[in-house]
Amino acid sequence: MSILKKVSLFIFTLPFMGCTTIPTSTTDERLANYTPKVTAADFDYDPMQTPLAQCYASELARDPEISGATLIEDGLSAFVIRAAFARMATKTIDLQTYIYSNDFSSRVLIGELKRAADRGVKIRILLDDYGTKSDIVDVMLLNQHPNIEVKVFNPVANRARLLYYPQFLLDFNRLNSRMHNKLFIVDNVAYITGGRNVGSNYFYPETASNFSDTDVLFIGDMTKYATASFDEYWNYHLSIPASVFPKAKSERAMRKLEKKFQEIEKSSADAIREYNKIISLAQNEYKNKKFDFSWGHGKFLADPPEKVEMSMAEKEEYRGDIITALQKLWDQTTDSVYMSAAYFVPGQGGLDHMLREENSGVHMTIVTNSLASTNAPTVYAKWEKYRTQLIESGADVYEFMLSAENLRGQEHDRERKQSSFSVLHSKTIVFDDDISWIGSFNLDPRSAYYNTENVAIFESRDFADKLREMIIRDTKTSWHVTLDEDGEPVWTGSRPGDKEPRVYHHSPDTSIFRRAWKIITNIVPEKFV
Repeated sequence: MSILKKVSLFIFTLPFMGCTTIPTSTTDERLANYTPKVTAADFDYDPMQTPLAQCYASELARDPEISGATLIEDGLSAFVIRAAFARMATKTIDLQTYIYSNDFSSRVLIGELKRAADRGVKIRILLDDYGTKSDIVDVMLLNQHPNIEVKVFNPVANRARLLYYPQFLLDFNRLNSRMHNKLFIVDNVAYITGGRNVGSNYFYPETASNFSDTDVLFIGDMTKYATASFDEYWNYHLSIPASVFPKAKSERAMRKLEKKFQEIEKSSADAIREYNKIISLAQNEYKNKKFDFSWGHGKFLADPPEKVEMSMAEKEEYRGDIITALQKLWDQTTDSVYMSAAYFVPGQGGLDHMLREENSGVHMTIVTNSLASTNAPTVYAKWEKYRTQLIESGADVYEFMLSAENLRGQEHDRERKQSSFSVLHSKTIVFDDDISWIGSFNLDPRSAYYNTENVAIFESRDFADKLREMIIRDTKTSWHVTLDEDGEPVWTGSRPGDKEPRVYHHSPDTSIFRRAWKIITNIVPEKFV
């Protein structure tokens, strides 16, 4: 360690010498006596014999490598399906997520996980440290259950709030890289992946800022590869058991949580009955084979957990399975690419590749956030410099509208009082109306070089048609960005009730202050957005 780092460490920690520190690696001697609650023996079962698999036994028996996929477009459905599958689980549940918000939806979901564990289901929960931002989020308390084990990935050592961010300066290379993966795996035969974290703004359309996102439920062969990836992260030395976090061991906090569950059941009996009817309906839909599965073959890919510990130079040269697969798919595409990318900063190499494809006859349709809808204006500032060249090449470029009307849920959702605005959060691509790409991977430098990610690649024309149509629907509630005679961007689009399209010569729905802030944030180096 350099003299500067030693001095900085001393200055930062001197006032907090009494604060709690935890191991940041399982090689720490403080974890010498750690005994796992969920072991390999708990996975010693045949997933194809579970009730989840037996519902679609005939379809899965057609081909040992076949998988089924169904789109989950709206947040309420995403929550209901997770809850329903937790209730149908008989063996194991694995949850891996970047963000786990300590809010209403998250508490209801952990209530479902706890009830599954009460039935004997073994549950593993892996959270990113940066995505929890607290040692006493309710999900951490579940670690006290004999059938639930919780781990935190890539944590900072000192748990004092005032020291959380200063520690990034001392170990920036590791702590700047986060586990961005999203998985919900049930009985090693079904899994959900996509862009959604766990929180009300990913599930509930009436939150102040709702994320318009896309998940996919897969059943079949692909699941074993998702579980293998989860195992790799779970057993990695940066995955620290929640048992070493003092606040997570608070029995008093756990009793308060259980009391909270009981109070909700008493005070909201009617609402809970309606909720249970909805979950039961989803279970019956699955058991009666009413889920809209498309059948095909696919791959599940994930970055290795070692990515977070690579040197800066190694990360910037890193070309893992995800990037390699993406480049291969682009090279094989001959007709069209439809893309819904929340944060789109392709880099010069990616731009050159896309321009070559567009010029060779591969037409691109791109939907990304507008300056008004994005929650990351720094990313938007970088996107702008690529937008003009893509439009000039012939690509159709759309930017998501701010209006709540752009939520793409079911009709009953549109009739409700909607959120104040919606942020596009999808990370989906359709190649040649045949191959679909969906997962946690954003097309930006952070996903490419720093964070760990996962994606599913699925070959099925039927499924690709559905995903493409979803992206096309999003273009209808987005601004079509073109160029005027001077090469300046023009935004054109219609809101519900408009008789004529609206035309803007600056980013719609933004104040001069937001546009100015976007210009200021452009000073951040692209590789750090």
